[in-house]
Amino acid sequence: MRPAFEIGGETIAPGQRRTVDIPISLLSNHTPMVLPVHVIHGRRDGPTLFVSAAIHGDEILGVEIIRRLVQSSAVARPRGTLMFIPIVNLFGFISHIRYLPDRRDLNRSFPGKPDGSLAEQLAHVFMTEIVAQANYGIDLHTAAIHRANLPQIRANIRQKETRKLAQAFGAPLILNSSLRDGSLRQEACKIGCDTLLYEAGEALRFDEVAIRIGVKGVLSVCRHLGILRSARPKAAAKQSVISRSSYWLRAPAGGILRAHKGLGDFVEEAESIGFISDPFGHKESEVLPSRAGVIVGRTNLPVVNQGDALFHIAKVNAEDDVEDHVEQFEQEIENDPLFDSTVIV
Repeated sequence: MRPAFEIGGETIAPGQRRTVDIPISLLSNHTPMVLPVHVIHGRRDGPTLFVSAAIHGDEILGVEIIRRLVQSSAVARPRGTLMFIPIVNLFGFISHIRYLPDRRDLNRSFPGKPDGSLAEQLAHVFMTEIVAQANYGIDLHTAAIHRANLPQIRANIRQKETRKLAQAFGAPLILNSSLRDGSLRQEACKIGCDTLLYEAGEALRFDEVAIRIGVKGVLSVCRHLGILRSARPKAAAKQSVISRSSYWLRAPAGGILRAHKGLGDFVEEAESIGFISDPFGHKESEVLPSRAGVIVGRTNLPVVNQGDALFHIAKVNAEDDVEDHVEQFEQEIENDPLFDSTVIV
């Protein structure tokens, strides 16, 4: 028999699951704030994986991904332990904002301090109670408000094991991404908890395809790690396109943006992908990529200022038909029987 799992002062026996509320602080009106963690502690030995969302409080897409995972029968009997944390930045979540009340970015506050700012204290609790007990992690994100991201995994693909995890997730694109100071991914990796970052969709919005790719991706990683039983053999899944670098294409002038390209589209160097004009249309500026690549992020606001980030373009191999690749991913997700019972319309 495996030993019990301890978290937040509670003990969870093998074969049990429970939602544990870890105390964080009191609001100014004396309302208690807690970090809810749903733990499924398997009867058999295996790795421990955490899946987190809403480190930025307005990134709600990951909350829905975790809700569907928790309700899925697929995770009922894991080999090892699963920890689901749907709302890490509970302060920002209830206010529909990215940051904490002190305007700090939680994902630049790790590993935190027990006596630091509110963000540092929350980061410290997350590191000590969750990350320190895990072998692997998947952190779910979306683009910032008024922007959208193509479903993608961001990871350090120079690390062989991390690259295998990223490929197991099965997102349309894997973007090589260096570790950022103060981020959860950096600090988790420092203590041996290999962590992927899933980016998809837009803040404060749901995107059904992005949600389904996220659900399927987490389950695929669990099967890769041996936490869940492997699915029945089937036709080989489409491999993720890998990009080793990317850049933001910025507005050459202020005005009204009319974009001709969207997420997943391949663009050539110096190809016209949009126009920015004044409100009367007297002056127009073309939006021209400096390098070829696939659009993995874009602004959704047509009103732009000079220097605003318009398109996030990832460099890919010329032979990769990314547009067709994304379409195939969407078709596979649409036809996957996994979602017959997990999607509520």
